[in-house]
Amino acid sequence: MSEERIHRAVSEDGTEIAGRIHGQGPPLVLVPGAMGDGETIWEPMLPLLTDRFTCFALSTRGRGLSGQATEFSAERLVEDVTSFVDSIGDPVSLAGWSQGASLSLGAAQNTAAVAAVAPFEPGVLEVMSDEFMDRFMRTVSRQAELAAEGRFADAARIFVEDLVSNEDEREALTERFYEVLAPNIPVHLQEMQALAARDPDEPSTTDPARLATITVPVLVLYGTRSEPSSVFIGGARHIAEHVAEPHLRPMEGVGHIAPYLEPRVVAEELSLFFAGAKGSA
Repeated sequence: MSEERIHRAVSEDGTEIAGRIHGQGPPLVLVPGAMGDGETIWEPMLPLLTDRFTCFALSTRGRGLSGQATEFSAERLVEDVTSFVDSIGDPVSLAGWSQGASLSLGAAQNTAAVAAVAPFEPGVLEVMSDEFMDRFMRTVSRQAELAAEGRFADAARIFVEDLVSNEDEREALTERFYEVLAPNIPVHLQEMQALAARDPDEPSTTDPARLATITVPVLVLYGTRSEPSSVFIGGARHIAEHVAEPHLRPMEGVGHIAPYLEPRVVAEELSLFFAGAKGSA
């Protein structure tokens, strides 16, 4: 780009939340997943969207262009996304990947500025078994050990390989992918500490009662080859069961890393949905 465009907002606790702007058209806010940020993780998909949308590649606190913070609870991250969306000034389309999908759903519960939302495979606590959560926390503990040794790319790799990818994706991902995630490992670990410390009685962003408050169209995307299927496919179905206007869309032959490895498939689904969603910009 010949001209740098950055949008900045202030979250409820005073943290600056920023995102780089790409393209022209109706506003589309992109929210990255765990370990990702708006500066890097959307590189494969942005060229497929910027001729149709003004893409705001947001980074939550402590990542990318956004400010540092000391609190990293899920609710604080939802506030980051909500404040950023509200600050744009027009109704926006909102899309998120994995953790970012959960945050997008939370923002859609909190502001009328979201015209339509497309979560791709959010992490849904309500469908995660005790066995999976034990595996999850063991992996995070191993990440912390690797991070203490300064092996941030390796810490990113074990999370992806142990928890969120299928065999073909593991073979396709290059070292570049893990290098992109590596700088965000310290913040990711703080977010995981906050997750472990959360009150289990506190409703999550994917609690059925909270999902029922989302009245805008919701495109729930999932890959038919995502692993573990009980988490990602089960989670997608959970979302579709509880929002007011669901559009459940399986994407054949792809897995959880599709926005990076199969960006055209995801971009086409987003473009079609946001172009036709009732009330979208």
